[in-house]
Amino acid sequence: MNHKRVQILAGLLGFLLAAGGSGFGGDVMFGVHGGLTIPNIRGDQSNIFTQGFGSRQGPFFGVSLETGLTSHLSLVAEVNYTSQGGLRKGLQPITMDLPGGLPLPPDTILYANFRNETVLDYLEVPIMARVTFGHKLRFFLNAGPYIGILLRARALTEGTSAIYMDAAGTMPIIIPPDTNPLVVDLGANTNVKDSLKSVNIGLIGGGGLMYPLGPGELILEAHFQLGLSTIQQDVATSGKSQTGAVVISLGYSLPLAKKN
Repeated sequence: MNHKRVQILAGLLGFLLAAGGSGFGGDVMFGVHGGLTIPNIRGDQSNIFTQGFGSRQGPFFGVSLETGLTSHLSLVAEVNYTSQGGLRKGLQPITMDLPGGLPLPPDTILYANFRNETVLDYLEVPIMARVTFGHKLRFFLNAGPYIGILLRARALTEGTSAIYMDAAGTMPIIIPPDTNPLVVDLGANTNVKDSLKSVNIGLIGGGGLMYPLGPGELILEAHFQLGLSTIQQDVATSGKSQTGAVVISLGYSLPLAKKN
């Protein structure tokens, strides 16, 4: 992680700790949580390389600090490991060189039938306002911005396919003297981090339930993340995409301090 990104995270965490130690009128709660993220890539539908992605599944876990502002309003900041990305199956464009360096007509786009999973792992820091209702069993809503630092980015491809020169899959490549279509193994685990921006900005919002258990509270939460940043470095070639995810998590929160 470079120096600039360390400064961004240090500043956000400093704000989080300062909020916890300031003179707000409520309790200070520390929590841990984990669950499942169901992300998708929202791509530019005019670019064949960014369209057609569906959702995948990945891990989500982190820690939180909640500081009460009033009896029903609090400030929540988290540090989360979140898996983003998307999944595309079937006939889709592919970037590759033909065996033997055989030439292709200019601007030719090749297609293949395979599984293409983009896995983007972020360290995310959301800061949210939380409104809580109820007494013993409480319901809450929260929303706010987040910043994400890209930790790892991989393109996981699987499948064996003929290579086609059209999106309909009617023009397979045949290399003489063979009479059968060219078939290639497309299985690979490719590091694509250098092609993506290191920082992602977005909004987060959702809600859940809190129930007292022991000295703390059990928290069931679901929220939606909407990435606002274009993640690609080279939009002219790779198109424009943003992240997005539905996250379901279970956590436990303990009081650190009781304020009068």
